[in-house]
Amino acid sequence: MSTENPRVQEVKQAIDDLIQTATNYDVEVLERIYHEDLRVIMVDTQDNVNTADKAAFKGLFASKREAGDPPMNTWANFHRIDVNGDKAHVLLSRKNDLSGQNMMLILSIDLIHEDGRWQVTREVIFLRPENEAA
Repeated sequence: MSTENPRVQEVKQAIDDLIQTATNYDVEVLERIYHEDLRVIMVDTQDNVNTADKAAFKGLFASKREAGDPPMNTWANFHRIDVNGDKAHVLLSRKNDLSGQNMMLILSIDLIHEDGRWQVTREVIFLRPENEAA
């Protein structure tokens, strides 16, 4: 994946910042990274679909912080970043424990450049058992 385009590098940095922030449960910074209209759609290994808005998804990280959970894995593999004006799309893989066990996450993330920063408007997350990941 090439990051020679400065806008692509900005988006990659925004996602790197999101990863660092979320894995350390910094809900206050997530407030700035997540757009007010954030929608998260998660498909688990049994094909159940769960959705969350900004408040609910931030609540997931807040509950992990309050429970004293250790920081999550920051591993990420960026597959593709597309930028078209003030909109961007990122496709990446992550290894994490969002659902109570270690999983491989395939993420499709939409962003918009608004208020002088890139903000996440939608995350579509597909969970797979980590041991099935290639």
